[in-house]
Amino acid sequence: MKLPSLLRRTPFRLTLLFLALFAAAAAAILAWVYVASASEARARTQDEVTRELTVLTDIYRLRGLDALNAALVDRTITGGSYLYMLMDPQGALITGSLTETPIDIVPRGTGDGGATPTWDTFRYTDTDASGRVTRPESLGVQVRLSGGEILFVGQSMGDTEAYLARLTQALWGAMGIVLLLGLAGGLLISRNLERSMRRLQTVVTGVQEGDLKVRAVVRPNGDELDELGQGLNTMLDRLEGSMASIRHAGDAIAHDLRSPLTRMRAKLEVALMDAEAGKIDGVDAVQLALDEADSLLKTFNTVLAIARLQAAAGHTPDPKLFDAADLAADMAELYEPASEDKGLEFSAEIERGLMIEANQPFLAQALANIIDNAIKYTPTGGAVMLRARRRSSGEIEFSVTDTGPGVPEADRDRVTERFVRLDNSRTEAGSGLGLSLVAAVMEAHGGRIQLDEGPGVYNGFGPGLRVALVVPAAGG
Repeated sequence: MKLPSLLRRTPFRLTLLFLALFAAAAAAILAWVYVASASEARARTQDEVTRELTVLTDIYRLRGLDALNAALVDRTITGGSYLYMLMDPQGALITGSLTETPIDIVPRGTGDGGATPTWDTFRYTDTDASGRVTRPESLGVQVRLSGGEILFVGQSMGDTEAYLARLTQALWGAMGIVLLLGLAGGLLISRNLERSMRRLQTVVTGVQEGDLKVRAVVRPNGDELDELGQGLNTMLDRLEGSMASIRHAGDAIAHDLRSPLTRMRAKLEVALMDAEAGKIDGVDAVQLALDEADSLLKTFNTVLAIARLQAAAGHTPDPKLFDAADLAADMAELYEPASEDKGLEFSAEIERGLMIEANQPFLAQALANIIDNAIKYTPTGGAVMLRARRRSSGEIEFSVTDTGPGVPEADRDRVTERFVRLDNSRTEAGSGLGLSLVAAVMEAHGGRIQLDEGPGVYNGFGPGLRVALVVPAAGG
């Protein structure tokens, strides 16, 4: 038969395990208390019996048998917890509160220093104050006196037994109450935990069924399950964002590639007709097709590079230690001729000793993208400046400032998204992936991209744009 869900939960099983361990510990403590109390009671009784035996043997030694007999009669009549029996050398009863000795072994020696007392524990029949017959445990000693007589002295331990019985009952009762409370607490904790886990399981089930909008309810008390729920919600937010990005990228790729594919097909048809009519060489037609194919491959390669960087999840792929100043100098040397060809003034300000640990090809591609954009969108007669420096925070910053049309402040957050192109850039060739790749490179390197206004409107140019790539310094 299958157990109820509550009883199959791990917290309830752990509760039962802890209760079992507690019960075992409590039982061990109870046994130790009982044994220690019983041993203490026996030792105390033995001391008292020994003192009484000493008093009686002193009476016998100093005053003789008749005085001892009289003392025993007096003690028996007076009553008390002691038990007495005086026997002649042959073991016949002389006097006492017992009619038969509970110790069968006859002690050897004499009671004036050479006796060997015989101790034993026994039970005898008695009646309590209410008239009930009892058989309390007792402890006694038997010794042979110097004249050959045998003296027995004992004491009942009934009061000790009653105390130990009450103590045992109280301890068992307390342990039973604790076990019941522990079981009730375990059931309560298991029920609450099951309720919380059911909320998380509902989220997991919803995600399995394809609902990425479902979220776990996070309570304000902030326990471990709430932290787990918050982590699950954050993971689902990122997953939903990734799925939305994938859908958007797929739609955008389909939309952006439709035009170049259509254009390539049209050009191939025209080239085919021109080639058949003898108007152009077949090599030229093939070259047109290759140019369009290269553009498509570049778009796909950029998308794959972005996907690889995002898959790195904040970890730099294949990092190497190098001087960022050397990279900036190489970029300046590479793009200065292109700027001059367009009639732009290109300048660079580069500090030395900018050590970083990064993927140099990816970082070079990101820096090349923002320099290429600056050159592309800055009109003839404008200026482009490349800087590489160390910030006061210790971070390394690459910045490219131009005097082009700039990017409106309202659009600066979305220009780093895939396939986003502003209206003023539609006249230029491109896929809208350049800044997306830059943002992905920064994220993989633990850095960030910042877009700010350039130097402002000057001599008919501007307001310009300043793009900064900020990455941590090596060892930072």
